[in-house]
Amino acid sequence: MENPTAGDDPPAPPPFDPSIPAVPISYPLQTLEQLESRAYFNSFHYPFNQSPVKLPHAAAGGDGGGVDLPQRPRILVCHDMAGGYTDDKFVQGGTNGDAYAIWHWYLIDVFVYFSHNLVTLPPPCWTNTAHRHGVKVLGTFIMEWDEGKKRADELLTTKESAEMYAERLAELAVALGFDGWLINMEVNLDVGQIPNLKAFVGHLSETMHSKLPGSLVIWYDSVTVDGDLSWQNQLNDKNKTFFDLCDGIFVNYSWEENFPKLSADVAADRKFDVYMGIDVFGRGTYGDGEWTTNVALDVIKKNDVSAAIFAPGWVYETKQPPDFQTAQNRWWGLVEKSWGIVQNYPKALPFYSDFDQGHGFHIYSNGNQVSQTSWNNLSSQSFQPCIEYSGDSTTQPIQVSIDLKGASFNGGGNITFTGNLDNGAEFTARLFRGELLLSNSSIHFKYSVKSSGNSLLGLALEFSSPTKETKAVFLAASGNNLLTMNQFSRYYTNVIMPRGVTKEGEESGWVLQESSIEMSGHTLKEIRAVCYKLKLEKSPAVAADKTPFRGPSEYNAVLGDIKIFSGGDNSNFPPSDSWLVGGEFVSWSLDSKGSKKLSVKIVWQLKIGDGDIFPKYNVYVDKVTSSSSENQDSEFIGEAVVKTFYVSDLEVPSGTSGLKFQIQVCGPDGDRQKLEESPFFLVKVEGS
Repeated sequence: MENPTAGDDPPAPPPFDPSIPAVPISYPLQTLEQLESRAYFNSFHYPFNQSPVKLPHAAAGGDGGGVDLPQRPRILVCHDMAGGYTDDKFVQGGTNGDAYAIWHWYLIDVFVYFSHNLVTLPPPCWTNTAHRHGVKVLGTFIMEWDEGKKRADELLTTKESAEMYAERLAELAVALGFDGWLINMEVNLDVGQIPNLKAFVGHLSETMHSKLPGSLVIWYDSVTVDGDLSWQNQLNDKNKTFFDLCDGIFVNYSWEENFPKLSADVAADRKFDVYMGIDVFGRGTYGDGEWTTNVALDVIKKNDVSAAIFAPGWVYETKQPPDFQTAQNRWWGLVEKSWGIVQNYPKALPFYSDFDQGHGFHIYSNGNQVSQTSWNNLSSQSFQPCIEYSGDSTTQPIQVSIDLKGASFNGGGNITFTGNLDNGAEFTARLFRGELLLSNSSIHFKYSVKSSGNSLLGLALEFSSPTKETKAVFLAASGNNLLTMNQFSRYYTNVIMPRGVTKEGEESGWVLQESSIEMSGHTLKEIRAVCYKLKLEKSPAVAADKTPFRGPSEYNAVLGDIKIFSGGDNSNFPPSDSWLVGGEFVSWSLDSKGSKKLSVKIVWQLKIGDGDIFPKYNVYVDKVTSSSSENQDSEFIGEAVVKTFYVSDLEVPSGTSGLKFQIQVCGPDGDRQKLEESPFFLVKVEGS
């Protein structure tokens, strides 16, 4: 008799059951039944997938949504990479330090998360970081191929069914915190179904706008008013009916040079709602995409319509040389050269950035390393600097780059400045382009620096006065006051020496410098880093041939973080007993060696007040032993932006009597509550 187990493949994992506690993930909806039944809201994963980060207008007390899109040509980016839901599906973060990320948000107006699933729900990490930078986020509703035709027939059975599914989509977007939908109906329809399709698009737009002002519904150039699946590659009378019912059209990629102008003429006063598609992979796209994507962008911009860039993950998927960081910066540099910066920040106080890209190889807190493992979590991405990348390092004396390998001050990144500078020389590098109107009170700038030798790093600030005059202020590094003034006073309206200089971290070398300014009624327009060396008082060295030696000398400095705040903005953390902290779904298991493991969902909320003012929480665990009343060193286990965190299969060493989970509250200005003062949840170990 044949042995039924010989040569068999290992048993397949059980089918995904979203009701069972597990490592929180993002996932799409595959069927209309899942959409109609609202089953998603009963999922264990649902609360973890809500994005708490609002667009700046809403965060400042607006109407719950973002402001309308600006009346100018816009950039929409449609993220299509490896089928979607890769490293980014792990809501609390993954372990790939080289995971894909976008950090050029200052070049984007709208971000679409795309996959070939029926209902693509953006992983909250994308919504969190996009919203932080002022970028709207859309999910995708798509019907394609034979299965799509069957679903379309069900969707469009009646006007009532079409409107019901539209309401379900709107409900999902609002509940999860993203801003609307891209509708992609890539199927052939009977012309008799078009009225119900129009009802679907129109009702989805109306419902989204009602529930979330500033939200968007965008139609993809696919099925026509005749029911034919026929990509028009322009806005015309075959697809304008759908354009008129929503907030814009994503035009297919195979357009010709005059199609943007033809589309603008048809759109009339809505020409900026026409998004001409560009496939970065170059599949039949105008300009061939890839490293000539800017060819199409230039034509679109010239004709005063908007652009839809599809699949910029091409850089990552095709492993463009020499490495992802360099290639990514070079590719997005083409976009900036063609289009210019579209998002300005800071716009409000407090403003904080530690230059974390949302992936890396370590995590630091105030100069001290708390994790040395590789990780990825786009939700932790900080405000990203808009560094200018020339593409040719030989043309500049100082090379500027985000460094994920060297020691950070907070998070997993920093900005390094390396090269050569003469004494008395300066080099400036753009960090942020802002739109921050200052009030009557003074504002404070605090930044962390680590440098070698006589390498100094300051900040140059550009302000616009109420009468549109430009004023430049220099926040100098600590050093010789007289030499600093002599070197910089002729370039700047005001030169300010730091009012406070402190060291942070255990022998880490980080120095915190704080300066204060008063510029009432002025608008902060730009922040630049200034690399410099003071001009020496002594005469330069003389070479053997009697000529002064003025050769360049090595320059090296690292910028760890930057914080801008007014006098009353310093974080005031509620005491530990102000929080309710509890545990759910507590379960114990044994591994193959008999060691205990704990899984638990931790939840917390303020007893009184608004916990939403805190942008994130660091989660630590103390493993308390029965032989000692003192805790061991706290172990960093993750970060949360919602007020819940799932601990999965935490190994419990022998002799551990309790596990104390500490929820470190983080302020919007980058401050962190002391661990010993943070709220906590204590779990007694079974059998201890």
